[in-house]
Amino acid sequence: MKLTKRSSGGPVEPEEDLTPKGKKPVVVYIMVLFIAAFLLMAWSFASHQRSNTEAIGQLQSSVTAMHGVQDRVISLQEELEEARKQIDNLEREVSLREYELEASKRQHMAASRLYTLERLYRQENLESCRKVIDSMEEDNLVAGLNDTLTDSERELGLTVSSRDRYQQLREAVEAREAEAGQEGAEE
Repeated sequence: MKLTKRSSGGPVEPEEDLTPKGKKPVVVYIMVLFIAAFLLMAWSFASHQRSNTEAIGQLQSSVTAMHGVQDRVISLQEELEEARKQIDNLEREVSLREYELEASKRQHMAASRLYTLERLYRQENLESCRKVIDSMEEDNLVAGLNDTLTDSERELGLTVSSRDRYQQLREAVEAREAEAGQEGAEE
């Protein structure tokens, strides 16, 4: 405050304008700084919101992609399980076919040796007949002979199953061997 003297010599009165002119620009400067700081904070908030929104969008797309991958993994696991079941079924079928093939081979071998036994018996070669009988017993091929007549055997006019025929030939060979043994003992 400035005090001025009056020429009348009376008391000094303060001037009516109490606010000095130098303080007004400081208030304006502070207000401008406050507004600038507020605008910078608003801009920072908006940019953070935008980057957060982008990050959330990326996370959502990642989650969606993960769900897609997870669904694909589940479907592949189901396909794998189905493939394993098919493999197991095929392996069982292969084992069954191998067993049938082995049984068929044994049956064929038994029939072949039975045929050989019949030929040797007709030739009266008792020693070779004994070898065939022993080998059939040793290899358990008698089990491969049929107990009943097959349709093809009936069509051929056979009346005795191959197992019964083997038993007949075996008994006949043993009877002839016994006769030969008695004849050899008499001599």
